[in-house]
Amino acid sequence: GSSCDKCDFETDLCKALHELNLQPGWIRRNGRSGIGPPYSDHNGNDSAYFLSLSSEMRSSSATLKTNILLPTDEQHVCQITFHYWISQTSGTLMVGLQKHSEDTITNIWQDSGELQSQWKAHTITINSTEEYEV
Repeated sequence: GSSCDKCDFETDLCKALHELNLQPGWIRRNGRSGIGPPYSDHNGNDSAYFLSLSSEMRSSSATLKTNILLPTDEQHVCQITFHYWISQTSGTLMVGLQKHSEDTITNIWQDSGELQSQWKAHTITINSTEEYEV
């Protein structure tokens, strides 16, 4: 069966993230929050929730980590699709992979937002012979 989870932040953090407290700098909000753009989610819904960096974090970074994910093989490939919005030129969104046996995080994708202020989607495929976090 499919082991795909949808993560929409409507009630709280999704299963992939829920055990971890939000790292400082991340807030859960919607387009009506009065904080500024984006004023809706990627479907154009202004009451749907998403995660956003708070304005105090403009000059530094904040991390979101998944729970520990199981090893992949031919039958179980990991694909993660996410929607994102980058509004200022200095911002970079990076996806990192940390394997169970390694202390370092390997950067596997990043975007610094050449197309500013619009929702984009990206899918990453992960292969790992051991447990890992993203």
